[in-house]
Amino acid sequence: MHDKRDESVGPLIEEFLTARATRKPSPHTLEAYRRDLRGVAALVDAGTATPLPLNELMISDLSPRVMRAAFARYAAPRAASSVHRAWSAWNSFFTFLVAEGVVAGNPMPAVGRPRAPLPQPKPLRGEDTPEELLASAAREDERQRDPWPERDLAVLALALCAGLRLSELLALRVSSLSGRAGERRVGVAGKGGRPRVVPIEPELDRVLVAYLDSRGRRFGSRSVRPDSALLVDRRGEPLRRGGLQYLVDSCYRRAGITDRVPQGARLHALRHTFATRLAEDGASAAEIMRLLGHASLASSQTYIEVTAGQQRAAVRSNRTNRTLAGLLPSAQDS
Repeated sequence: MHDKRDESVGPLIEEFLTARATRKPSPHTLEAYRRDLRGVAALVDAGTATPLPLNELMISDLSPRVMRAAFARYAAPRAASSVHRAWSAWNSFFTFLVAEGVVAGNPMPAVGRPRAPLPQPKPLRGEDTPEELLASAAREDERQRDPWPERDLAVLALALCAGLRLSELLALRVSSLSGRAGERRVGVAGKGGRPRVVPIEPELDRVLVAYLDSRGRRFGSRSVRPDSALLVDRRGEPLRRGGLQYLVDSCYRRAGITDRVPQGARLHALRHTFATRLAEDGASAAEIMRLLGHASLASSQTYIEVTAGQQRAAVRSNRTNRTLAGLLPSAQDS
């Protein structure tokens, strides 16, 4: 055990974030850690008239009593979910410090952990809003500099009919799509490193095939290699977080439904719409949880085992799939 009681908090936070970065979290996640750690540290009363700067606040000052008081101040103006997230950040921080031999123990178990409220679904508002959005994306808009309706429709359909998160969409490769016609599926690198497989119905399959065909025409057949990103921008480069968010926002504006998108949801509203419609159309909680890549309804963090046939039946019950059927010419027409 090294005697590092005189280490200041500021540099230790940065050491912790550097260590976390090796797990390749999103920049957004790292910034949230930094914000939560610094936000609580700024409220620590170390016996001085005013809170100390992070570089002057010693790690030895952070006793359970001091941390309880800091969290009480932090919680006063904030929602329970924000306080819960900050508690988790500090618990991870102290766990890191214990492992590194900087401190002897983690004071966070002695700090009251707020119960995080269950997040409320934020689907698109309006019974026919998803259908309007898909239909608008499928049409070429002359106001766009370089319209690519096949790509835009594929992005929206993957979120609405497969329930993928933003990070999951960006991680897809062409080879993520597998299986023969009628049994197609997409392999997803889920949150927390938990992979899952989501069935792809024929309607969505045809949308994805049309998109990849259009991509081959734009950039050549070599642009559709199995190891290449599934979703690309108008230059053929892999879509990035900001580009994907802008794409979805543009689709909302073109469809004239921006007033029906829950504030702060953006792309996640499409995923919530997928789950909400599954529930409305009769899918069980176990099927929905498995398809979305969540942990079980209990807090055990284990997946609920659902057979492939049950998963496919659940996806088939999603009526958004049927909308896709009318947006592309039939196989006989092509």
